[in-house]
Amino acid sequence: MPRRVWSWLTDRASLTARLEAACGDRFRVELQRQYWGRPTLDEARVLGLHPERFALLREVCLYCGEVPWVFARTVIPRRSLSGRLKALGRLGTRPLGAVLFADPRMRRGPLEIAAIRPGTPLFERATARLDDAPPQIWGRRSVFRLAGKPLLVSEIFLPAFGESRP
Repeated sequence: MPRRVWSWLTDRASLTARLEAACGDRFRVELQRQYWGRPTLDEARVLGLHPERFALLREVCLYCGEVPWVFARTVIPRRSLSGRLKALGRLGTRPLGAVLFADPRMRRGPLEIAAIRPGTPLFERATARLDDAPPQIWGRRSVFRLAGKPLLVSEIFLPAFGESRP
């Protein structure tokens, strides 16, 4: 694992805030896809969803300037998008982390850290827009709970992570 990634993978604080601090006003979120679909079997298992259930799937790329640093995928079960949490479905290019960490009642489950390799759906999605796919990428995921309702956030650190700063 690249040294520059380890402290980021294990940090339980807001990735958004840390990226904003590192990139300044060059930090931005690009919404790549948002749609209703079936989570992967592994994602459904972590969320306690039946494999046939649909969820809102949100995929974004977090940039420092023009360089993509992080690919993020969020799985939000339909039951989690009720009441004031309906707004999670309308974030657009606003960072999810800013919403999550602004809520003092938010709870974050354990971090799962993994090397993600070619042939897995997450690897293919995260590297789809890269010119050259690396042999592996590192990522983490955790279940967040807002108002007791779960959502799964996966954050994948791309090969150029940390290479360009303002």
